[in-house]
Amino acid sequence: MPPVISVIGRKKAGKTTVLERLIAALKARGYRVGTVKHHIHYGFSMDMPGKDTWRHAAAGADVVAISSPDRLVLMRTTPKEMFLRDIVSRYMGDMDLVLTEGYARAETPKILVATGDEDLKLFTGAAGGEIVAVVSDTELRAGCEVFGFDDTDRLADFIEERFLHHGP
Repeated sequence: MPPVISVIGRKKAGKTTVLERLIAALKARGYRVGTVKHHIHYGFSMDMPGKDTWRHAAAGADVVAISSPDRLVLMRTTPKEMFLRDIVSRYMGDMDLVLTEGYARAETPKILVATGDEDLKLFTGAAGGEIVAVVSDTELRAGCEVFGFDDTDRLADFIEERFLHHGP
């Protein structure tokens, strides 16, 4: 199973931006990167209302997939939320690394996107797994590596050295 690192933080802290930049940097180094977004609300949709796959799901299909020459998207109803480790092992075993957005309580290494000291207090100890790095443009005493929002290459170096030492 590939290593899994969760990017956590408050809403609107910049998690998605950090992930976008980090994915691009790791892909440029030749790594296969999977992502999982943790959505805490019921009934989300990846499709637009009225489109074919949305209509399939609305009609009651338990599994809806859309396939093209270069993509496969699968949406499946589940009786309860799947554990992150099960999602990764079942669907992402061929990745070099899996990055999540969210999953603060999962037992995975964490990168905290922090806007200030209060975020350190809020997430330290409350999250499952160890906070291994913090991304912030604020001076913080975090007890781990701290990167600025523009330090994507340094953050990718850190991940590569700590979690991907075998190379792509």
